[in-house]
Amino acid sequence: MMKEIKLIKNRSDIGAGTRGSDMGVDAIEIAAINKHSNYFDSYEFEDVITENESIYNKKNNSFAKRIDSVFNQCKRLSNHVKVNLQEGKFPIVLSGDHSSALGTISGVKAAYPTQRVGVVWIDAHGDLHSPYTSPSGNIHGMPLSAAIADDNLDCQINDVDRETAELWERMKNIGLPGQKVLPEDIVFFGVRDTEEPEDKQMEKHGIKNYMVAEVRYRGLELCVKEALEKLSNCDVIYISFDVDAMDCDMISYGTGTPVAKGFDQYEIISIINNLLASNKVACVEFVEVNPLLDLKGNKMAETAFEVLQGVTKAVEKL
Repeated sequence: MMKEIKLIKNRSDIGAGTRGSDMGVDAIEIAAINKHSNYFDSYEFEDVITENESIYNKKNNSFAKRIDSVFNQCKRLSNHVKVNLQEGKFPIVLSGDHSSALGTISGVKAAYPTQRVGVVWIDAHGDLHSPYTSPSGNIHGMPLSAAIADDNLDCQINDVDRETAELWERMKNIGLPGQKVLPEDIVFFGVRDTEEPEDKQMEKHGIKNYMVAEVRYRGLELCVKEALEKLSNCDVIYISFDVDAMDCDMISYGTGTPVAKGFDQYEIISIINNLLASNKVACVEFVEVNPLLDLKGNKMAETAFEVLQGVTKAVEKL
């Protein structure tokens, strides 16, 4: 029976340090129109209410910027994901910045509260900071820390005020109370730009990172097979694809934090589709397309749409 896909459009960029990823969803839709594709007319969709106007707020939690609004956004997205999963649909989430992943993961866990959730994180960055360790205060670098409920206080550099700390605790309890994912149930693909606190988290928790060179040397299918073996105790898997996992020099700089020497789009499609073949994947998310930073027209969105099409075809065959 073909999976019923639901597109969830979350045009929020308030967790990022650079504005513009809120336009990423529309940029992908424009890419589809320019390719004369009816993709976005072929599936039901939901729009998540945003509060991007919060970027104008003068009051700021410096070590977790706009955390009150990011909390609200993740809570909304969590509910959208949970309801669609409970209705038996396959959510493909199109988001702005990567802080959204906490909302999506929380929604998956809320839909399957007694089941073990695995995460495959396809990204140039580890996103394992907390307000206590973040050098920037941008929450798109923190979703996995909240999901595993580990603040990494051994690497604390920031003196976080009480209001921020309380909001951060609420972030960790979106969807249902407590930890959403065991750290050993996370696998990275393409992470190559991390800070020391994240490196220590990866080492402490034994988070496997399949770097680009390893995937190409050992073979993509073998690496994905190993990743699935590592997640064999998980009942469901969530895939998060940040477009900066792709090589910015080869593809585009149309993302907030571009990093060279990444994957190409065909490798991304193959990684995700090999994961989908496990029949454990419940949700896929695309994040961080920023057309304002694209030096090649709408190239990043066009490439993301190419991946989206390839992945959707595989979902429909499940």
